[in-house]
Amino acid sequence: MQTRKATAVSCSNIAFIKYWGNYDARLRLPLNDSISMNLDALRTETTVEFDDALENDEIVIGEQSADERTERRVVEQLNRIRAEAKIDTKARVHSRNNFPSAVGLASSASAFAALTLAGTRAAGLELGERALSILARQGSGSAARSIPAGFVEWLAATNVTSISSQSYAHQVMPPDAWDLCDVIAIVSSEAKKVGSNEGHSIAHTSPFFGERLSRLPNRYHRVRRELLAKNLKGMGPDVETEAIELHAIAMTSRPPIFYWLPGTIRVMDAVRQWRGAGLSAYYTLDAGPNVHILVEGKDSAEVAKRVRELADVQDVIISGPGEGARLSEEHLF
Repeated sequence: MQTRKATAVSCSNIAFIKYWGNYDARLRLPLNDSISMNLDALRTETTVEFDDALENDEIVIGEQSADERTERRVVEQLNRIRAEAKIDTKARVHSRNNFPSAVGLASSASAFAALTLAGTRAAGLELGERALSILARQGSGSAARSIPAGFVEWLAATNVTSISSQSYAHQVMPPDAWDLCDVIAIVSSEAKKVGSNEGHSIAHTSPFFGERLSRLPNRYHRVRRELLAKNLKGMGPDVETEAIELHAIAMTSRPPIFYWLPGTIRVMDAVRQWRGAGLSAYYTLDAGPNVHILVEGKDSAEVAKRVRELADVQDVIISGPGEGARLSEEHLF
């Protein structure tokens, strides 16, 4: 094939209803549906070029050669793309984030969404949103949610008749439908020692895992309903409960995983105090120590100001709802 190059940009996302535990780990089929919001301020840019002159794939992340684990995951995704395109050409991949990686900000979601779109286009494929979401999911589960724009629902496929093609993400509301903001309190930029993949693999060892799954359907539908109604006060308590339960399961898995730091608890306590004083703000967390604070756009500046004043907070990122994965004419090489 001829040398072809494509670049894609994708947003990270924050889940209101979480993905934690797989029905099928190889295909990254989740055990439950989830709901998320793309984050416009947290982006990955990725350029992929297939070149007949290459003998091996070349993977560069943030201007450095990828570590062994990352390279393996990227090559596995390239192999899925090559199988879809019916080619065996090696690729050159350059990728960069504008936010910290591996700290609980869903960097793998934006990374594999961007890789999937850029890779398929560079390979000569033009896949629709559903097919891209299914393919991105196999690289990183939450990447399925970074393909569509705005507020997104990822459907599970968990019964014996289900197949991989039934688990994909689609838009619930466009990004401009609700001026919801995520004020992110960065309490640590250090890469976490236990990745989400490991967490998914042992989630079932927690004695509380089955209880969470039994409660999820009702909570899911409440959050979805209040999201569509743009009612932060209506969905906020369930969003907080969902985050706490995920971390409770992580802490009670075998072996236990502890993502929280003292700063994590300090930020969560502050949010509860502010809410008690009349400020509508609710927290959530992914698999990491950093805290996402959901507020209406009109309150984002005030909340960011308060967060910056808290001990242990190193930085604050403010993000509104983000677009879906999209192509760019500005290549990284």
